[in-house]
Amino acid sequence: MVKITPRRANQPRRHFKKNYFENEAWTQGNVICGLDEVGRGCLAGPVVTAAVILPPGKTSRLLKDSKLMTPEERLLAFAWIQKHCMYSLGIVHHRMIDERNIWQATLVAMKKSLVNLLAKAPKLPTAIVVDAMPLNLADTHYHTIPVHNFPFGESKSSSIAAASIVAKVKRDEMMRRLEVIFPGYFLGQHKGYSTQLHKDTLKTRDQRLIIHRTSFLKNLENTPKIDQISIWQDCHPEIEEIL
Repeated sequence: MVKITPRRANQPRRHFKKNYFENEAWTQGNVICGLDEVGRGCLAGPVVTAAVILPPGKTSRLLKDSKLMTPEERLLAFAWIQKHCMYSLGIVHHRMIDERNIWQATLVAMKKSLVNLLAKAPKLPTAIVVDAMPLNLADTHYHTIPVHNFPFGESKSSSIAAASIVAKVKRDEMMRRLEVIFPGYFLGQHKGYSTQLHKDTLKTRDQRLIIHRTSFLKNLENTPKIDQISIWQDCHPEIEEIL
């Protein structure tokens, strides 16, 4: 057994073998839950989180950091997750990101995905592992479950890696659908990330989009104002369906 120095709740464990928390639970017939997010650094669209519970003793070589995978690899891994795991999503739109900031919005999304999953899980996890974010469950029914957050979680936990894949596949799908509504902004190609192409497009187009995060655009020069009313009236039903 790996020896880990005792620490305060939610303080990161930095040195342990991969799937330490999974193996500790599985040897006793228990499960854990992994959490991760996608979209924190994007200029447009929602932040998406996923919570995943792997079946006891079962993982796959397909489960790794979604950022290091090709789209085809992510879809293969997602198919495996759909077949073998329980999972749930938490989605927080751009308006809440602007209102609360991306850090707080991500925590809200994580709590949504976790609570939705645990409400339908036949067995509660004995631990929750989160990539970096210090999730606090004090105001939920699940406040007694230990939460462990640590950096580079996708490489240290298959549960977190699975959550990363689910969130990435879902958000990419949403951004591709939004590109149909808002052509010319390369949302499907770059998924709204702050790439140079996306920044240049914002500077040359006539308007920002209703799905852009206004708080993220403050440091971009010469970005045009948005005609929020007309765009929202034209696209609101389709956007609400996607989000």
